[in-house]
Amino acid sequence: MNDNVSVKDSPPPHVAPKKKLHPALKFALELGPVIVFFVVNSKFDIFAATIVLMASVLLTLGISWAITRHLPAMPLVTAALVLVFGTLTVLLHDENFIKLKVTILYSLLGSALIGALYFGKLLLPIVFDMAIHMDDTGWRKLTWRWGLFFFCLAGLNEIMRRMLTTDQWIFFKTFGILPLTVVFAIAQTPLILRHEIPAETDDTDSHF
Repeated sequence: MNDNVSVKDSPPPHVAPKKKLHPALKFALELGPVIVFFVVNSKFDIFAATIVLMASVLLTLGISWAITRHLPAMPLVTAALVLVFGTLTVLLHDENFIKLKVTILYSLLGSALIGALYFGKLLLPIVFDMAIHMDDTGWRKLTWRWGLFFFCLAGLNEIMRRMLTTDQWIFFKTFGILPLTVVFAIAQTPLILRHEIPAETDDTDSHF
């Protein structure tokens, strides 16, 4: 028997599966900063609320990292925009920056999702942190839907931030955008079920 076994013939080392947040905790971390922003604004003003929002976003990222040892793309992009536009809001004492952040965030998401399809890439699995497993056809259909939905949210925010007072806009952002997003996500269930595949045969990794 030949005892000289090459390294390349050895079985690959086991890679531990990536830890994921419990869905309830994930939802709480996403919703928490929005609720805190609303509460602080109701007691003080939008500038104090913006400072607390920036701190709470960083806190949620820290909690997510401590548990999973990775940071999903969506919270990272959101946090970056909150920090940039939140800082501008506080330093320039101009509330329009934090309002504009919502428009820019959803415009960027819509552009990135649909733009990536042009190059044959699927970014939506990254946005969802690989929580859903579908065939490529399903991902493309879902990407178009979410991309157009994000553009609609961006346009809706532009209308609302120009028509509403600051307090009214914050109420809309907290209790308007979130329910719309939840309803839209639930409405995609039939599409997801039609194209769902077992996790071990998910073929979307070839697109990253």
